[in-house]
Amino acid sequence: MAANASHQKFLGLLPQDAVPGALLVLVAALAMVVVNSPWGTAYQAALSTPFSIGPTGGGIEMKLAYWIKNALMALFFFFVGLELKREMLEGQLSDPKAALLPVLAAVGGMAAPALIYLALAGSDGFTRGWAIPAATDIAFALGVLSLLGSRVPAALKAFLLAVAVVDDLGAILIVAFFYTEEVLVNYLVLATGVAEVLVVMNRLKIASIGLYMLVGVVLWVVMYRSGISPTIGGVIVAACVPLKDRAGHSPLHEAEHSFRPWVLFGIMPVFAFANAGISLDGAGAYLTHPVTLGAALGLAVGKPLGIGVMTYLGALAMKARTPGSLMQIVGVGCIAGVGFTMSLFVGALAFTDPALATPVRLGVYAGSISSALLGLFILTYSLPKASAAAPSDVEDQTRPFISAEPEYEAHDNARP
Repeated sequence: MAANASHQKFLGLLPQDAVPGALLVLVAALAMVVVNSPWGTAYQAALSTPFSIGPTGGGIEMKLAYWIKNALMALFFFFVGLELKREMLEGQLSDPKAALLPVLAAVGGMAAPALIYLALAGSDGFTRGWAIPAATDIAFALGVLSLLGSRVPAALKAFLLAVAVVDDLGAILIVAFFYTEEVLVNYLVLATGVAEVLVVMNRLKIASIGLYMLVGVVLWVVMYRSGISPTIGGVIVAACVPLKDRAGHSPLHEAEHSFRPWVLFGIMPVFAFANAGISLDGAGAYLTHPVTLGAALGLAVGKPLGIGVMTYLGALAMKARTPGSLMQIVGVGCIAGVGFTMSLFVGALAFTDPALATPVRLGVYAGSISSALLGLFILTYSLPKASAAAPSDVEDQTRPFISAEPEYEAHDNARP
């Protein structure tokens, strides 16, 4: 059973779902060690080294750090797009009624952190960072939740997953609309043409992921030239990968399955290593920096506040049940405050000034760690003991969040 697999231990120590998050912690710690060691200068020099890809005189030249941010993260967003499409077509977001509550929760979980950030840092000229605490690191958050094992009801885990997926959709839209400095219309027209090619490929149910990636490279180039973050190109390509091909196979599932290990154990750790290092020399001066406080409190306070309030109000308005008690929802809201790689990515887009890298990273670190610890503490005391968990809660991964209307319950329960 999938549920049982998620409770297997890696090396007899960690739940398998927690391994990607643990790896990110180790990589971030390694980055901290390197930055504050004699190799720190070489580390910074390597990330600042420019190199070009493409024909001489017509290629794209960026620093290594920007290649990681723009190229590797485009692949990450391709994977996120695949997950998002699957959830919308056949997952937790495929039923509009069941999806409404986590969508409302996610909106609250993005709005409240942004408002807290603006209240603390907006008046000091750091408004561009408002979206830093609005994001959620799905892999890290689910990894933290998996530490509680079978005590977590399936509905609560599915709720966190749905909220995090909607959060990622919000992050994609924020990147597209709020972190684009200047748009060159001629390249934007070219990007639209390439996107139309992908749509035609989808309509023809072309199954070759390699072909989608090839066209995706062209889309990435023209989007980069247009001034729009090329990472959005990854989402566009993912949206065009068909759920089913003419033979009945699922290119979408195959691509998601193939890319998952590369993303979780390759792209995300590389991004974390390049963006998580903080020089401790003078870092204390940034502890009360507005960006540090805004990011940290936005994640640690804004996330559970926004998710908790919107879930409660949404359930009240729809006369629906929630996937857990109020304390459990707040605990899940805290875990959704683990922004880490997504928050670091948004921070890198928001502020290109190297002087602001330290307060961004300090705030994301403090907010993510506090959120994880507080969420685990709340859920440890609010969830039933493992022996008291109903087997159906552990096994059923698709139980809806909202009770069906009485006249439809028999029909819903009869579904295979």
